Amino acid sequence: MPSRRQFLAGSAAALGMAALSATPAAAAGHTDGRRPNIVVLLADDLGYGDLGAYGQQLIHTPRLDQLAVEGTRFTQAYSAAAVCAPSRASLLTGLHGGHAPVRENPFGGPQGSLGDDDTTFAEVLRARGYRTACIGKWGFGPEEADQPSHPNRRGFEEFYGYITHGHAHEYFPDYLWHNGERVELPENAGGNKGTYVTDLIERRADAFITEHADEPFLLYLTPNLPHAPSDIPDTGEYADRPWGASDKGHATQVTRLDSLAGSVVDTLRRLGIERHTLVLVTSDNGPHEEGGVNPDLFDANGPLKGYKRNLYEGGIRVPLIAWWPGTVGPAVTDRVTPLIDVLPTLAELADAPAPRDVDGLSAAALLTPGPGAAPLHDHLYWYRNDPGSTSRAKAVDKGRINVLAEAVRRDRWKAVRFAPARDRGVPDEQWQFELYDLEADPGETTDVHAGNPEVSAELTALLRASWADAYHREGFGVRLTAPELVLPGEAFTATAVFTNASARAWTRPRLRLTVPDGWRVEPVSGRPADDLAPGSALETTWAITPPVEGIPAGTWSLRAEATARHGRHQVRYESRRAIATPPPAPTTDTYLSDIPWVAATNGWGPVERDTSNGKKPAGDGTPISFGGVTYTKGLGVHAHSEIVYHLGGNASRLTSVVGIDDFSARQSAAGGTSAEVWGDGVRLYESGLLTAAGGPRPVDVDVTGVRLLRLVVRNANDSTSFDHTSWAAAHVRVD
Repeated sequence: MPSRRQFLAGSAAALGMAALSATPAAAAGHTDGRRPNIVVLLADDLGYGDLGAYGQQLIHTPRLDQLAVEGTRFTQAYSAAAVCAPSRASLLTGLHGGHAPVRENPFGGPQGSLGDDDTTFAEVLRARGYRTACIGKWGFGPEEADQPSHPNRRGFEEFYGYITHGHAHEYFPDYLWHNGERVELPENAGGNKGTYVTDLIERRADAFITEHADEPFLLYLTPNLPHAPSDIPDTGEYADRPWGASDKGHATQVTRLDSLAGSVVDTLRRLGIERHTLVLVTSDNGPHEEGGVNPDLFDANGPLKGYKRNLYEGGIRVPLIAWWPGTVGPAVTDRVTPLIDVLPTLAELADAPAPRDVDGLSAAALLTPGPGAAPLHDHLYWYRNDPGSTSRAKAVDKGRINVLAEAVRRDRWKAVRFAPARDRGVPDEQWQFELYDLEADPGETTDVHAGNPEVSAELTALLRASWADAYHREGFGVRLTAPELVLPGEAFTATAVFTNASARAWTRPRLRLTVPDGWRVEPVSGRPADDLAPGSALETTWAITPPVEGIPAGTWSLRAEATARHGRHQVRYESRRAIATPPPAPTTDTYLSDIPWVAATNGWGPVERDTSNGKKPAGDGTPISFGGVTYTKGLGVHAHSEIVYHLGGNASRLTSVVGIDDFSARQSAAGGTSAEVWGDGVRLYESGLLTAAGGPRPVDVDVTGVRLLRLVVRNANDSTSFDHTSWAAAHVRVD
């Protein structure tokens, strides 16, 4: 008898590339004109073979298996990366790893982030009136409220969970975030394990669905299951299995994920909205082996080769189940479906405009009755540059786990190649190139590169063409620009640009601006337009004057709202800009660490005052030293950082010492940064390359008449690791 692995491998080969059509069903949730509710349940490190529906025999997943029987099961779905941060960024934005805003997990430094130019599927659906929530793991920094990478700024009205990648490794955390507020969980403080986070996530998801049952909603449900550690309140049905503790915990985590999916379905049914709701269940990459988990015990990658961090199929092919009673009929499809297709698919289902410069293609035809076929990708691309290594993944990569790697798939052919180190720019002949025929060999057992030179050359060209050092996006929706700092009684301007970067024209575009109570506003440029063709924009500038008196130092919000008609429907976009009214300017000589800043952005944690330890909070009192010389006043930052001060034109001189301090030098000599001083938008000083070996640089800058002073530290060696930098004894003279 063949083994289960051999059976599944043979089945995959027999299916080839022909998708099985879904059984036609009455589209009760779609043809009545109601836009579908959408739940995207994203697991963390769930392997292709971890569910019973995909062949799992040791771990029980009855609820998800039932969804797979009732809905459509995808056999060739792909994450966009082999590790979580880049995979999630691509899922949200519809861009593959050669274009995405986050392409790597953090290398011990600051975390990759999304920005105002990154349009997520939440922003796309919110424009059509969807209520939106992200509950669970967000996975992008920084861990701060009201910044461009926060889920509230990327289209999610409701957020509850972990902001950063690292924090999500805790199943009994001391705190979570609710929108912009950090919510303490005192029962977990001091190592106690009172509150299991998945229970909180489940209750919050139930509450969101219940509250918005009568309006279209998008729930992006992102538990950290079954990511390491295998931390679980108890191992339940697996307690007596003859496995190690980590494997028992992992199995329990997968079953707990299953019960979370079941809870969502039960809530939908209780509210009577299951026929109006599409549920997608998938994973961000292949199975992990961290914390002592043995994925081979569970055959977690099914018939596939590789694990998390590998670009072989086991590292990137993931389960994908689509369930929508009455609309998605029972089916199995082997359409090659990357998760970058989620954004355009949801946009089509919601009849919402989407950016036309994404890499994903809509698979909506597979999820709705009718004769239409989902378009197929010409090719798929993956990129891997990761600091992590585990034994099985390293062995599969033949020791090359910590070098840069790429993969591409076109039709039946799959190429994987490894650079000599971490330099993607080396000539093609220096890469180690492998070629596989997935139709004949889905387990990637035989490299056929030598016998197919033309195919290898074509795929090498695709690998090169798929990468862009900087992927410049078209504007989409509305973007608002305004000064960071404004003064009481002094007029300033704000400009909103409303851009149609979709594939269809919009009509009746309109822009309006909301300012704080008591502030005067009037348009100074811009004119109405009847329509916005694809690629065109509507721009308006306003003059705004804050009150002369009674306005304290603080942060204020401007909000631009843009509306238009997309076919028969209205779409609405908004953009917010935080502006500051400053604290008083210094009137006597002072150290910058002794006065409040207007704004501070730091690549890793808070800006530290009088400290050189990037992991400690501000004000912990550790002195800053360079070469054994100690300074008692200073500011510790990690590239990229910007600290802004209001000098009000009162100061005449800035002096400081800037460099990579002794604390950071003891950690590693790898840091490399540059420091700059800017005054009112003009660069006044640039340090050149700063390293631990090169020592600090003196700063002595004329700041006469400068109202807004900005201290900037940039990465200077293409790696943000060990880039902690200090401005020591930063002092301004006031004449």
